[in-house]
Order: sequence, then structure tokens, then C-alpha cells
Amino acid sequence: MGAVSPSSRALGRAMAAYVPDPASFRPNSKVLELGPGTGVVTQMLIARGVSEASLVLVEFSPEFCKLLEKRFPEARVIRGDAYAIGTMFSEWIGDDPLEAVVSSLPLFTRPDEMREEVIGRSIARMKPGAPFVQFSYALTQPVKAKRIGATLELSPWIKRNLPPARVLVYRSEAAGIQASKMGLSTPAP
Repeated sequence: MGAVSPSSRALGRAMAAYVPDPASFRPNSKVLELGPGTGVVTQMLIARGVSEASLVLVEFSPEFCKLLEKRFPEARVIRGDAYAIGTMFSEWIGDDPLEAVVSSLPLFTRPDEMREEVIGRSIARMKPGAPFVQFSYALTQPVKAKRIGATLELSPWIKRNLPPARVLVYRSEAAGIQASKMGLSTPAP
């Protein structure tokens, strides 16, 4: 568990708002959620219109996995280590289009290289411009966007969360270039 307390609905709504309009999703599109915990953000993704069947939830805690399976029976819940993204992407998503990655991982608890791997591999797997959405309590960024060939957008502080947090959205304008740097194939259009 990485959060001081569960994310608030206000933070969950703010994160979900950065996911593309689900009406534009391709038929087998997926949204990958890393570290969903109790499912507060997951619920806000569904409220935004993301179908439960489009959600792939990767959670480390067996207790939270059981809770997520009960709360979201149509979602694919995977008990796994989100920091192993480099070796697990194919198993988690297959060849399905990935519309967004939404993360509540405690990135600052890991070394720079691991943080860069999680975000960099994610944006490399998505089409250019697709979002990697992360929240943070910190004043600094968990990953410098330039280091992974991305752009970064920061939300205002969400004060209706304890502690206050903000949303960071990483996007790649050149997913193909980043994918080749990391030894990945580019996503299908």
C-alpha cells in the first residue's frame, strides 16, 4: 500500500477526466489501471463511461484483488507487480489497443530507473498522445518528462484529498521512437 489514505472521489474524478472519451474507443480497447487499491479511481473511470470490461486492474495486494473482483466483476483483475511492466505488458494487454494508463503507484518509493520504466514503457505501448495518468502528493515530478521523451501536464492541486494531490499526465508525441528505444513494437492504429 502506497497511499496515506484512499484517494478521494475528487482526485479519482480528476484522474478519470484525462482518459480519452470512451465513445472514441475501438471495440477491444483497454484502460490499464496500476495500483487500484480499493477501487476509488476505478469507480470514477466507470462513471466517466469506461466500460468495466475494458478495465485491466493490476494490484499487488491479494486482499485488494479480492475486493476489486467483487466490486468490478467484469474487469480483469490481475494480482501482480506493476513495476514488472516491461516483462508483463503482453500478458496483461495482449495486442488490444491501450487507450490510457491510470496509476496510483507510490512512485517515489522506487528508484528513478524503475519509475522511468513504468511510465516510459506505458507511453511507448500507446498511440502518440495517449495519457499516462499519475497522482502525486509531491512538489517535484516522479519522472522528468524529457528523460522518457514525453510531455507533462500538471493539474491544479486537488485540495479535497488528504493530503492534497495533483494529477500528472505524461504523453508521448513520438511513441514509435520511444518504443524502438525501449525495444518494443509500436501500437497498432
